Formats: sequence, structure tokens, C-alpha cells
Amino acid sequence: MTIPQSFLQELIARADVVEIVGRSVQLKKAGANFMGLCPFHDEKSPSFSVSQSKQFYHCFGCGKHGNAIGFLMEHAGMAFIDAVEDLAQQYGLQVPADDASPADRARATQERERQSTLCDVLERAGVAYRKLLKDAPAAIAYLKQRGVSGEVARQYGLGYAPEGWRTLAGVFPAYDDPLLVESGLVITSEDDDGKRYDRFRGRIMFPIRNVKGECIGFGGRVFDVPSEAASEAGGGGPKYLNSPETPVFSKGRELYGLYEARTALRERGYALVTEGYMDVVALAQLGFPNAVATLGTACTGEHVHKLFRFTEAVVFSFDGDSAGRRAARKALDAALPYANDVRSIKFLFLPREHDPDSFIRAQGAVAFARCVDDATPLSRFMLEAAREGCDLTSAEGRARLASQARPLWHQLPAGALKRQMLGEIAELVQLDSRELDALWGTASLGAWPRTDVAFAGARGRPGATREEPMPGAFPHAGSRWRSKPGVRGRVQPLSRADVAARALLSNLGEWEALTGELQSLLCALPGAHGALFCWLDAQLHEHGAQPWAALREGMRGLPFEALAERLLPGAEAAARAGETTGEAEPPTGTAADTSDSRRSGADLGSGASAELRDVLDRLLIERIKAEESQAVAAAGADPQALTRWRQLQGRRLALELGLRGGRSA
Repeated sequence: MTIPQSFLQELIARADVVEIVGRSVQLKKAGANFMGLCPFHDEKSPSFSVSQSKQFYHCFGCGKHGNAIGFLMEHAGMAFIDAVEDLAQQYGLQVPADDASPADRARATQERERQSTLCDVLERAGVAYRKLLKDAPAAIAYLKQRGVSGEVARQYGLGYAPEGWRTLAGVFPAYDDPLLVESGLVITSEDDDGKRYDRFRGRIMFPIRNVKGECIGFGGRVFDVPSEAASEAGGGGPKYLNSPETPVFSKGRELYGLYEARTALRERGYALVTEGYMDVVALAQLGFPNAVATLGTACTGEHVHKLFRFTEAVVFSFDGDSAGRRAARKALDAALPYANDVRSIKFLFLPREHDPDSFIRAQGAVAFARCVDDATPLSRFMLEAAREGCDLTSAEGRARLASQARPLWHQLPAGALKRQMLGEIAELVQLDSRELDALWGTASLGAWPRTDVAFAGARGRPGATREEPMPGAFPHAGSRWRSKPGVRGRVQPLSRADVAARALLSNLGEWEALTGELQSLLCALPGAHGALFCWLDAQLHEHGAQPWAALREGMRGLPFEALAERLLPGAEAAARAGETTGEAEPPTGTAADTSDSRRSGADLGSGASAELRDVLDRLLIERIKAEESQAVAAAGADPQALTRWRQLQGRRLALELGLRGGRSA
């Protein structure tokens, strides 16, 4: 989704940053500005300034600054697009999209209204559950037994769903309203009679909120009070029960307690990921308000991506039993693509008889904090996972270790950590790191390996410089060979990584439209490309979509500066011209554009969108092919490998079919 800069400027001008910030920070008038305690770091005297005339906030303590959009992104952890849409909705504006048809915009508006309505229905149910808790002595006794205070119960909005089939009929007069089923509050019987009944019965209720604080679902927990009536009414069943997947709720994307913990995450400096809502509430009561929990599903990449919008450190806390180790292994897979050189990811394994709540009560908060500090770093846990079942005293065992480590290592983004891990794995398998690199066919210590097909046309061209593209890369349409200065010949073809970088540098707003998988794919590219994409991701989260001139200024002296200049030479010239004349000019055409004519940022973004989608599909196909080869190689030792290979092959064929369909169109 590409949002015109003119709309963003209008939105920022219309929004009142004092009003937006004032909902989260207590502000007091101080001269021309407003002052308050900074929400991004712990302080006792106000250093957080908000200017109504400049529509800007700045903290003199930690340096955080930005506009209303930036505050929603930084404080509420929203994506750029979500922050813009949320702010526009508050001020009655319709977000335009350069690449969306009127029909698409109408559908998007209708979908947002539908989601807002479902959140309203869920919020109304949450209010009812909170009132019902006051008249439920058994539920209150259970919470007191678990040490939950009234203050913490109010903070997390805890409630109670009574034993019975149709409690919500007294809350919603139209019990047959389809919204009650669509929101997951009510179930329709599959029998012919189509009777309706409440999903949650006889349970402590935990409202699940998104980063904006909207109620999007519920978790219900049975409590340890014998009750024949609960069993008869259907209040038994699983210990934990979550809302089903709905238009506003997805277990694979949401984390319980993230909204409530957002300030504590910044103050404590890390997120503590647990396995249940009760763990989160109990930990908050016992001095760890920075805890969140997955919602009855394994940790996903989207969970990790969302957490890193609030903090640069994550500690996964699991039970020490086999189930806890399996959950940790899945969390490792989800976290590896985000383990860059400035982030900390650890794994905390408690004794088998303890969960975080029971451990703190038995050993104390200081002992638990010490366990957090001593948690297993991702690098060590990755090696432990790779070594599982391997006898390192034999050549066969070491070869198996290399095979098991390869898919884990490949997920790491390019950087110092990845190179160090290659060295550690090589030492364990008794190979030189370059030998292991060559064995894996990655050439990670240098550029991507050259492919004969991609460079067939370059052989024999004197003076041609060659920055080697991704495996299987072909010259992109419109690209040329780039010769050294003073040497005749065609310019070097843009690799697929080049094309993706050029498109995103031209229109950084497109990054938010990419899935977490595609963002990880780009950030994991080797060398300057991967570093550039990681930096762009951080820039977007911190400052929103910026024009080339601002990006260019921010990357001065960084390792990928030369790469960006090469990909947008016209924009670099325009930026320099703007520095000379004092005027901000839009970027010129792309690297493949030799004309002097200039295109608007909207045109460039619209054109780059199709180009970006095409090249990302091709990059994804290449990665899937590599994973197919790994699955085939592992088939002898892993009975699930062939199933994984079939799934990968099916996905790759679907992508290739889509590309062929696009070309034929």
C-alpha cells in the first residue's frame, strides 16, 4: 500500500500531537510547550517535551522524538500503515492509496468498519464479564489464592463467565445477532435446530487486546473449584480456551498482555515470553510486568517481529519438561531470522516442577531475575539443537551435526553472529569454516556464488566489474551491464537483491506491505544487501516512510552507502542538487532509467510495486528450492522430510505458476 506524501503531510498538520501523546502521558503546560515524564524510559523529573506549534515531541533524556504517527508506532508498537490508518480514522480522513482502485478502497473501508464493530461487541462482553466477576465468590477466591490483587485484576480487565448456556443473552438483547457468532462469543449448534449457546462458561476471563488497546478476543481458564454444575453446564473441558480465529483475532499474530506490558518492556529492557495468561498476570503481580504469552499456539515469526518493535531483547521462558523443550525449539526457529547483531534472544528453562509463578513464590523474585540473566543465549541453544542425537566422536555423528545445523544457520541474518556461528559449527564438525561454507554451497564469507548462466554474457568482457547476484539470478528487464569508468561496454545487470533494494529505497512505505517471511528473507541476504534491509526496517519503525534525501543522510558512513548510491544514482544527484539549492526535489528515475525526465514519487512507487513483487517471488522460489534440497538430503534420517519436501514443492510450483500467469497477462 503506497500512501501519498501529500496526504501524510495533511494528516500530520491536522492531528494534534498534544492530544495524541496526552492520552498516554500526563502533560503540563510549560511555556510554549508541554512537559511530562518520558514514556520511553524511566525518569523522575520531566524531560519529555511536546510542541503544539511544531507538532513534534522530543525527550531530552533518551533522545526519542517524532510526530503523531511516530508516537503511535513507538509507544503503541503499531506498524506504519496501521498508525496512519488509526490516526486518519480519529480525524475523519480517508487514507488514499496510489495503487488501489476505488473498489479496493471501498472494500478496505468496509473491512475496517466491520473490524471496528466486532471490537465493540467484544469490548461490551468484556465489560459484562468484569461486572459478573464481582458476584462470583468462587472465582474471586481462586484469584486471591493465586495472589492476584484487585489492582492487577483491573489492569488486565479480568472477568468471569458464569456457568450456564446463555449468559450473554442478558447482555445482548439480540442474541441471534450474527456478530456474536462472528466475534467468537457464541456458538451455533451443528444440529438442525441451530440452537445458540455461549462459548465461555464457568471460566475466569482474560481479555486479549491488540497494540491499540482494542479487545479482539478472550482467553478463558477453568479454576480449581469442584463443581458438578459446571460439568453439567459444559463449563469443564480444556484448562484454557481461546476465542476462535476471527477477522480481528489471529493466534499466530497476537500476544496476550502485550498492550498492558508495552511501557514495562521499555523500562525493563526485555520481553519475557511465557506459556499462559495466568503466568502473565501472576508475574505482573510479583514484579515482572514485562511478561507476555502466546495464545495456545507455538511462537511464530510474527510474534517475534512484533516484540522487536518494543524492545531489543527477548527471553523465552519454558518449563523444563519435554513439552517445554519442544516449545523452545519452535521458538528458536521463529526467532533465528530476527537474531541480528544488536538484538538479544535467550531461552530460560525452569526446573521440571516449576512454572514462572511457582518458581518466584518458592525462590523469590531476585532468584528469578538471576535466572533471566543467566538464561541460555540463542547461539548456545542453536548449537544444542543442532547437536541433538549426534555422536561427535564419530565422523558420521559430526556429519549429522553439519546436516542439522545447516537449516538453522541459514535462517540467521547476515552479520557478525552468523559468521561466528559458522566458525563454531565448523570447529565441532572438525572442518575449516571455509570448507564448511563450500560444503553448504553458500559462499557466505564473500558474495553469493556466481552462476554460469547469469554471467555467461559477461565472460570475456574486459573491464566489466562483477558484483555477483543471488544464485540463479538473471539480468532484470531494463537492466544493463555496468562498466568501469572509461571502459566501453554494457553496465552490470542488477541482481534480484539490487532490484528489491532499489524499489524499497525509492518507496520505503512498501516495506510494511511485505509479509514477515519476505522481510526476513531480505534481511537474511548476505553482505551489504542484508545490512541495508535491516537498517531500512529499523528506520521505518523509528521514523516512518522517509524520502530518499532523508535516508541518504542517515546512511552516511555505513557499509551499504555505496550500494545505495549505485542503485539510485539519479536520486543521489537530485539530493546533492537539493543540498546546493536548498530545495527538496523528488528522486529521478531508477538506475535503469537513462532519460533526464523525472517521475513523481507516486509514479515511482506504483511502478516499483509490481517490480518488487516479481523479484521477491523469484527470491522466494530460490530459497524454497534450497529448502527442497535440504529436505531430500535429510530424508534418510528424518521420516517427516519427504512430507516437508512435498509441501515445499507444492508451494514453489504455485509461485512459479503465478509468475507465468503474470507474464502471460
